[in-house]
Amino acid sequence: MKERKVLIKKEASSNPNYGRSPDERTTEQLLDYGIVNIDKPSGPSSHQISAYVKKILHVDKSGHSGTLDPKVTGVLPVALGKGTRIVQSLLTAGKEYVCLMQVHADTDEKKLRSTINSFVGVIDQLPPVRSAVKRQERKRTIYYIDIIEIIGREVLFRIGCQAGTYIRKLCSDIGKKLGFGAHMAELRRTRAGPFDEETLCTLQELTDAYHYYKEKGDDKELRRVVMPVERGAAHLHKVWVLDNAVDTLCHGAYLNVPGIAKLEESINPGDRVAVLTLKGELISVGIAHMYSEDAIKKDNGLFLKSEQVFMEPGTYSKN
Repeated sequence: MKERKVLIKKEASSNPNYGRSPDERTTEQLLDYGIVNIDKPSGPSSHQISAYVKKILHVDKSGHSGTLDPKVTGVLPVALGKGTRIVQSLLTAGKEYVCLMQVHADTDEKKLRSTINSFVGVIDQLPPVRSAVKRQERKRTIYYIDIIEIIGREVLFRIGCQAGTYIRKLCSDIGKKLGFGAHMAELRRTRAGPFDEETLCTLQELTDAYHYYKEKGDDKELRRVVMPVERGAAHLHKVWVLDNAVDTLCHGAYLNVPGIAKLEESINPGDRVAVLTLKGELISVGIAHMYSEDAIKKDNGLFLKSEQVFMEPGTYSKN
């Protein structure tokens, strides 16, 4: 999550007669186009948690943003209703975990720290035998490893890594490099893309919030825990478009330079980008075909090809 400078291409405002700011959506709209950050308990699978959320909120669809093993706890964003497609953008987002690792023999602490830190950067990792992907070696990036505490043979550390990194396998590889083995004892996910522990909600809290909403007409707590689906795109590069470009984009059209009002700096061809209205509504997610700086300078050209469209056609006027 980085703060990026916004480059203004064309000063513009949005017609208040069309669309609605995500924070101004009704509670019913949020339940069909929102996302909740569940504090996954140990035991159930990620799929089961998603099913529980669907049942608790009485929604038609729900989908989680990346599988956690049953015993692993922590951050599990679950998208609702029409918003479930946003999980595709979260699957590839970076993750952070707190891990308790046990090494299998006494060793010098300096050597232990040095060995663990040697895994920061690009590593080769072979997925475990029981995994959801094809078992072939692939490169993964470890952004940081912060060792919190070492007591005897137990090591507590925080790790930020590329999506698809297996922490259990990482612990095994650390043990292999030490020469006597190690294994993951406990694991908790503390971040998945734009979601961290600050917005966590337990299944019980979600149940209570929905009860107060339905039985007492009080939606304050439910609106706190069910966030607009745009929150699931907060980690992506962003481009904001003029009102007259919105409806064609809702039909899957490509975004050309004349439709851009403003965009973030440092967008490169191939980057995944969220396309927003000037009110901050998510229209689509696509792949950039131009640098930000070129889009500011040029008067025409293809900027982005849409991969997923979220907004319904007709939300904005065609003119």
